[in-house]
Amino acid sequence: MRVGVIFPGQGSQAVGMGVDAARAYPAAAQCFSAAKTILGYDLLAVCEHGPAEKLTETRYAQPAIFVTNVALAYAVGDALDPLASAGHSFAEFCSLTLSGSLTFETALALVNQRGLAMQRAAALAHGTMAAVLGIAPETLRAVVARASRSGAGRVQLANFNAPGQIVISGDAEAVRVAGECALEAGAKRVIPLNVSGAWHSVLMDPAQRELAPHVTAATVLLPRFTVISNVEAKPYTDIEQIKTNLIRSVTDEVVWHDTALALVALGLDLIVEFGASPVLAPMFKRIEGAPKAITVSDAAGIEQLRVQLRSDAA
Repeated sequence: MRVGVIFPGQGSQAVGMGVDAARAYPAAAQCFSAAKTILGYDLLAVCEHGPAEKLTETRYAQPAIFVTNVALAYAVGDALDPLASAGHSFAEFCSLTLSGSLTFETALALVNQRGLAMQRAAALAHGTMAAVLGIAPETLRAVVARASRSGAGRVQLANFNAPGQIVISGDAEAVRVAGECALEAGAKRVIPLNVSGAWHSVLMDPAQRELAPHVTAATVLLPRFTVISNVEAKPYTDIEQIKTNLIRSVTDEVVWHDTALALVALGLDLIVEFGASPVLAPMFKRIEGAPKAITVSDAAGIEQLRVQLRSDAA
């Protein structure tokens, strides 16, 4: 079976994430044990008890999502032999870890630094994000450019999740103005997002500068299998490009739709999303020619996937 693995990013967190997997599978438990040493606090306890408001804070959300995602994948064991992988936003660190490009310890340390840096950057500017539905990408780009020139502030496309589902990010007033202009230009809905910062925008420049030297100094290897960049939608073939894109991803647009199309083009039989919530797998239902996509979020899902993969191998 030709399997692709995907990992969701921020927004997929949920109280209880990873807990039953850590109790049922030693490989998952080891991830949380290592995280306690690296982070200096009990991440498993944060995942188990929350509260949700704490898990939503970027400094906790990014490490919690990273460790949970990887723990779920590791728990499947040798039965999981991916052909390719991709992660949404910072969850690319999960793909690089699974592929052996980064060690778990190096990746988590970088994810932790990224979350802290982004939280600090968010405190410097009043930024927000909004999802714009039912508008052509080229139309929205023109709308955003017009809003940026209006004097309301900085705003840009942040996440291109699907042709009719695009997220904008920037100064709160600029996002509001861009949203109104988008509705006038034919958008069906504009949904403000409950976030604490303008992720994937120029407002994160301070975080990018803070993270850059840590990524540059990190030991990175070429992936053992195909890892598709979420800022270029292309497979990695160069170590320096991996580092460059991990730095770029703090401020650059996530081209997830193109990344998903690149995965589908590989002729996969199954796509598995490892994460606390089904965020990415449902999007493949709208892509022509896409294989079945499932979400594995707990111990029961892990066991079902193990049985399926072993049965196929037999």
